[in-house]
Amino acid sequence: MNNITTLFSSEDKPILIASGFIVVILLIGTAYTLATQGTMPLLTANYLMLQLQSGAFLGIAAAGIMVVILLGHIDLSIPWTMTAAAMMATTVGSELAIPTGIAVGLAVGVINGLGVGYLRVPSMIFTLGLDSAMRGLMVAHTGGYAPADQATPLMRYLASGDFLGIPMSLCVWTAVSVIIFLILRKTTFGKSIYATGNKEAAAYLSGIRTRRVILGAFVVSGVCAALAGVLLAGYSAKAYQGMGNPFLLPAIAAVVLGGTHILGGKGRYVGTLVGVILIVLLNSVLSIMQMPEAGRQIIYGTVIICMLLVYGRGQKISS
Repeated sequence: MNNITTLFSSEDKPILIASGFIVVILLIGTAYTLATQGTMPLLTANYLMLQLQSGAFLGIAAAGIMVVILLGHIDLSIPWTMTAAAMMATTVGSELAIPTGIAVGLAVGVINGLGVGYLRVPSMIFTLGLDSAMRGLMVAHTGGYAPADQATPLMRYLASGDFLGIPMSLCVWTAVSVIIFLILRKTTFGKSIYATGNKEAAAYLSGIRTRRVILGAFVVSGVCAALAGVLLAGYSAKAYQGMGNPFLLPAIAAVVLGGTHILGGKGRYVGTLVGVILIVLLNSVLSIMQMPEAGRQIIYGTVIICMLLVYGRGQKISS
């Protein structure tokens, strides 16, 4: 028993559990389709590749929000950061479309970072307020209707094209994943994120500029959300009101399912990858079973509450 405990660390266990649930979901979905349709599409390479392609948008958004959660904060401005970035990118068009969308996310991240890191406003309140403000700005920008502008060819290619048979959105997600992994594991900024998330006061006394760390984390989250929104607009060929709304709860659920402590200080990016795949496959199987959207949101919310209770009790015991 001791050998098993030393073989798998506390950070590995949630990843292993989530991986086990992925297998269970695939088996349940396969049994259901076999019983109702007489086929097993869930075990084909084409099906899995399609799910990874559609899950890339969620994966990119989850990558950014994980960085913020590692600090013990939350970014609730994700939905309208995605929407605003997509709308501004399609409005500008041409070769400036994608840079404009990313700039929107950068601006949102800076504002969130200043509000939370320097003004010390609780992240839940500040980011939710900024999300509401952006919603109002976009409604004013479009007059309450979906913008008439279309996604650029490059946006469409990055979202729904392929390179040597591999979906480009999956390639972009892979690139973002490599960058986030290297930031968290190989840079001083990444180490400062973990230190600040564990104990901000102790990190500050040890010489870490915690306010700048918080600012940087929210910038990463804003840029990732904006990139996800731009790609989603390319996938849909246009931007539309509220296109980012379905991504907030699944992104948070994917992060906490992957073992990142929602109170900060602990988590591995590979866990977030596993959590995203779990959420994507769960959503797919629930769609096959014709589960209504309300039921899916209940599942996501329940997962977050349960993980918060587990991690919250763990933090209190260890303190």
